[in-house]
Amino acid sequence: MNTDVLVFAAHPDDAELAMGGTIAKLTLSDYKVGIIDLTRGELGTRGSADIRQKEAFEAAIILKTAFRENLYMPDGNITVNQENLINVIMTIRKYKPKIVFAPYFNDRHPDHIDTSILIKRAMFYSGLQKIKTFNKEVPQHPYRPKKLFYYMQTYTFKPSFIVDISRTFDLKMKAIQCYATQFHNPKSLEPETFISRPEFLSYIKSRAVSNGFKIGKIYGEAFFCEEEIELNLESLLEV
Repeated sequence: MNTDVLVFAAHPDDAELAMGGTIAKLTLSDYKVGIIDLTRGELGTRGSADIRQKEAFEAAIILKTAFRENLYMPDGNITVNQENLINVIMTIRKYKPKIVFAPYFNDRHPDHIDTSILIKRAMFYSGLQKIKTFNKEVPQHPYRPKKLFYYMQTYTFKPSFIVDISRTFDLKMKAIQCYATQFHNPKSLEPETFISRPEFLSYIKSRAVSNGFKIGKIYGEAFFCEEEIELNLESLLEV
């Protein structure tokens, strides 16, 4: 299956928080986007793995993704080992994305860092002929996506580029709010967490405003690339 964009996330809700507006912008332009959650977020203080998975699928429907899958790695233990590496390679070869998104490689949550390292390694090794993988006993061909872009979570970075999400910001927030167990709910009796504080969603909005301001738009999402990116001047000069 050929996919335009594959977004890897450590936990359900990571993709929405970091780049939900960009996902919605791509799908509304008829690009095929898939989300791969590495874990079910079973160590989360609030909710449960089953509830979070249901919330994740509801959010995916709002964002109109082509598919959403979970690799069932243990939450809190996204080890960069051979088993997990092969699992991600098989996923990349199965969907053949042109572009891959992953968490930035320095963040508050260790799972985000480990996911970043794992995805970068898998992207490279996915292109090697001598690494053999199979999908339902059918040999997979080597395949390497064109680019790896990192999205911003808790820790900030100087962006390589910012995507205008002014028209899809409301969809991003609607998708985030599908995770009713994770964010502020005055009726909830569960313990308060870093992201369940009432200020957290205001922070998500203010960061989108800040990123949008930098590019002269209302809302934006920031991304980083370790490689140089070509600038199409002709597109900037089009009337």
